[in-house]
Amino acid sequence: MTSPHNPVGAHVPVAGGLASGGLKYAAEIGAEAIQVFVANPRGWALPEGRPAEDEKLRARTDVPVYVHAPYLVNFGSPNAETLAKSIATVRHSLVRGRAIGARGVVVHTGSSVTQTYDEAMAQIHEHVLPLLEEIPEDGPDLLLEPMAGQNNMLCTKVQDLGPYFDRLEHHPKLGVCFDTCHAFAAGHDLAAPGGVKDTLDALVATVGEGRLKLIHANDSKDPCGSGRDRHENIGAGMIGEPPFADLFTHPATTGLPVLIETPGRAPAPHAKDIKTLKTLRDTL
Repeated sequence: MTSPHNPVGAHVPVAGGLASGGLKYAAEIGAEAIQVFVANPRGWALPEGRPAEDEKLRARTDVPVYVHAPYLVNFGSPNAETLAKSIATVRHSLVRGRAIGARGVVVHTGSSVTQTYDEAMAQIHEHVLPLLEEIPEDGPDLLLEPMAGQNNMLCTKVQDLGPYFDRLEHHPKLGVCFDTCHAFAAGHDLAAPGGVKDTLDALVATVGEGRLKLIHANDSKDPCGSGRDRHENIGAGMIGEPPFADLFTHPATTGLPVLIETPGRAPAPHAKDIKTLKTLRDTL
């Protein structure tokens, strides 16, 4: 199922099991790579895995797998309990990700909430750097995903990744997940001529070559700079279809999986989005 260039895939539901449910849905929509939750995305529970399902997924080396950490995670929270749960949750995602053969664990970069930016970044250095040190050499990587731009977010523009990487001492297990909707909402005009190239150039200039590990391809319901994270199907939003073709031509994205997190009743709209992206990829 994997493309020799950029595998195109999706975040998939895992009802029935990570492998049994996730891979079945991937086949239905034509996904060549997948992203999964290994815990409730809106809770703090840390469930154990099912060894048989883990092994099935780990054995599918032709399908790149990624984990998305739960949405409640916030490394910048001033609340000690939230911070402790965030670290425990991401540690769980990393351990479970390793068990299923995931290449990376995606985590939102978080918000300072009521404390200062410097206070939040200091605690990220104190608590997240040791977490990175726990990751074995063969992964998975921890992939920072910049946010859309509301509520004292610590990282929205790709340039904001610079201080984040500095605080984490450019750890070798640290990477980036680039979300098109988030970037557009944060003010990167991907719909403008050359907008995708300019944004990815800025990302590479900020964190260095080889740090971009994954693309989330989502159109946006809202205009550039809105600060609102509302995904739309490919070509149906304010970014439009042509900029997604540019994702496949930038040197920094060579070989990287491109995953959708788009809306709609499954599986029809997701299959259509994947087909659209494959067409853009294969006609370049």
